[in-house]
Amino acid sequence: MTGSSGYIGSRLVVQLERAGHQVVATARDVAKLADFDWPDSVTEVPLDVSDADSCRQAFDAAGDVSVAYFLVHSIGEGDFATQDLDSARAFASAARDAGVSRIVYLGGFVPQQEELSAHLESRADVGDALGQAGIELVWLRAAIVLGGGSTSYELVRHIADRVPVVPLPTWMDHPVSPIAVTDVLHYLVAAADRDLLPAGAYDVSNGEHPTYADLIKAYAAEAGLRRLWLPFPPVPPRLVATIASWLTPLPRELTADLVMSLPNSMDSQDDRIRRIVPDPAGGLTSSRDALRRAHEGSRTSGVGSSGDAVHRVRTDPSWSA
Repeated sequence: MTGSSGYIGSRLVVQLERAGHQVVATARDVAKLADFDWPDSVTEVPLDVSDADSCRQAFDAAGDVSVAYFLVHSIGEGDFATQDLDSARAFASAARDAGVSRIVYLGGFVPQQEELSAHLESRADVGDALGQAGIELVWLRAAIVLGGGSTSYELVRHIADRVPVVPLPTWMDHPVSPIAVTDVLHYLVAAADRDLLPAGAYDVSNGEHPTYADLIKAYAAEAGLRRLWLPFPPVPPRLVATIASWLTPLPRELTADLVMSLPNSMDSQDDRIRRIVPDPAGGLTSSRDALRRAHEGSRTSGVGSSGDAVHRVRTDPSWSA
C-alpha cells in the first residue's frame, strides 16, 4: 500500500484488514505511521516511490505480495506531473519484478475530447504508465470525493464558511459525479479480489449528477449558513484559483491545481462497476448524506477508531480542522 499516510490510503489500510487481507503499509518515514490507529497485524515497510531501489527493497521486505495499491500523488508540489509519472514507472517495474499479480490505482476522471487540466492529465498519464508495466491494472476513476478531510470537500467547506456572498461562475453549473469516501473504499477493497472485479478502468460515483453549485449550496444548508449566491459570467479558472487560495487554509499550489480542473467535464454515465460489484449494505451514500456526516463528524478520533470514515480524524491534514 503506497500512500498509507494519505487521506484515502490511511482509511483503506483499515478496511482491507477488516476484510481479512494481510496489509503492508508503506511510507518514506515509517515512524510517521505510528500516529494511525491501525491493528497490530499491519506490517510497516519503508518505501520512497520516487526511488527505484527503494521500490525493489520494499517489495523484497514485504514478501509475497499479490496486489499493490498505487495511491501516491504530488499535486501542489512543484513539477508534480513529472514526479508522479517517474514514481509510477519505478513502482510498477518493481511490482512486476516481484511477481505482483495486480496493481490498483485510484485516479481522476478522464473527460474525452477535452483539453485536460495539468492535474487531470497527470492522473491519466500515471494510469497509462501503470498499465504499460505488464501487470493487470484496476484503474478506478473518481471525480469529487466527499468526506471530512478530503481536499474536494474541504475546499467546498472553507469557501462556504468564509464567503458570505459566493460568486458562481457559469462553469460551476457543470454537472459532476461525486462519491462518498466510504464508497470509494468499498470499491478499492473489491478491487483486491481478482475473481470479483476484472482488470480495467472504471468510473466510480454515487449515480447522482449535481452541479458544483449544488454541492456548495447543499453544504451551506447542512451547516446552517445563510449565503447570497451571485451568478457570474465566465471567469478564468486561474483567477478563481488565485482567489480561492487566499480564502482557504489549503496549501496554495494544491488549491490552484484543483480549481484549474473545475471547467473540465466531471460527469460520468459509466456505471459498469455497479453491475459487477454489489453496492455496500444500505446502498451508495447520497451526496447530501455524505456532506451531512462530514459536517457533523468529530476530529478527535484516529483512523481505525472512528466509527465513520467520512468523519475527519486527527491524522488528516491540519487545514481540515
